[in-house]
Amino acid sequence: MASVAAAAIRPALRWALRRSALSNCQLSRTFSSTVRQSRAPIPDYATPNPARPTHFGFETVTEAEKRERVAEVFTNVAESYDRMNDLMSFGWHRVWKDYFVSSLNPGFSPLTPGLDPRAPQHILDIAGGTGDIAFRMLHNAHIVNGNPDVHVTISDINPAMLTVGKQRSRSLPASQQAALSFVEANAEDLTKTKPLSMSPPSTTEADITSAIPDNSVDLYTVAFGIRNFSNIPAALREAHRVLKPGGVFACLEFSKADKFPLLNTIYKEWSFRAIPLIGQLVAGDRDSYQYLVESIERFPTQEDFRDMIVDAGFVVGSNGGYEDLTGGVAAIHKGMKPRA
Repeated sequence: MASVAAAAIRPALRWALRRSALSNCQLSRTFSSTVRQSRAPIPDYATPNPARPTHFGFETVTEAEKRERVAEVFTNVAESYDRMNDLMSFGWHRVWKDYFVSSLNPGFSPLTPGLDPRAPQHILDIAGGTGDIAFRMLHNAHIVNGNPDVHVTISDINPAMLTVGKQRSRSLPASQQAALSFVEANAEDLTKTKPLSMSPPSTTEADITSAIPDNSVDLYTVAFGIRNFSNIPAALREAHRVLKPGGVFACLEFSKADKFPLLNTIYKEWSFRAIPLIGQLVAGDRDSYQYLVESIERFPTQEDFRDMIVDAGFVVGSNGGYEDLTGGVAAIHKGMKPRA
């Protein structure tokens, strides 16, 4: 019922949001003018270490074990990904995603030299396997802004999720399909990526990897994925590496509604009592849904995650670096890679 209600209001909300969405020019003005003159050496905690303890929901595991177990979870839920997010957000993830993309306004770059603001853009959508964000990005760029020179690379560590996205992309217009790439990659190390193969790769093909170059991406997005990473600080530094100076890191993630105690209590009761049970009844998979609920609870507060983004070398806006959605049930975080 919630998803039906969200669908009914989505067109009007999208129109209103687009009227007020930040252009890239406005977006750049929201960021602090403070620029780090030099980068400190990468600390140990931001360097992936397979043996380092981390958490998998409420369990303590190693980074390597978390990566394997998260892969298993998303292999299990790949076909029901939208249904999973509907259950976890009462259907509002669709509205949040529309707003997230509209606030970034892909395809419009007024700071570009020349009179035409529709400059080419390379967008990297991390943990974006099913295409939810990438398809919205292309629609906004190609249709709303009339800019066909926007390419989106969908990156995911899980080939099952990428396969779902590849299959869904076949319903897109041919021009948008041509503007998509699908690669398997670990967000903590984007120096090793390989194209998605829809058939079992040969021994030679399986060994072929390529790097996402330094300073090559205009916009880095990650939606409802970063909390599942084994080493978030390492992933943030990789985002900083691949972004061009002036490029934007943008993250949409489930967050904390602590500022509204009644909403927070209701949301947590729903999350911990209802979602795993529904996962069992609807998908026959209680454990995966239990992990997803616990992963939200273990994710840092908005302020703590903002500080992690700054620590990775980004500058954040005068709004504190984040925007709460639905009382903090989700939040949008943005950071800009300094131009100098």
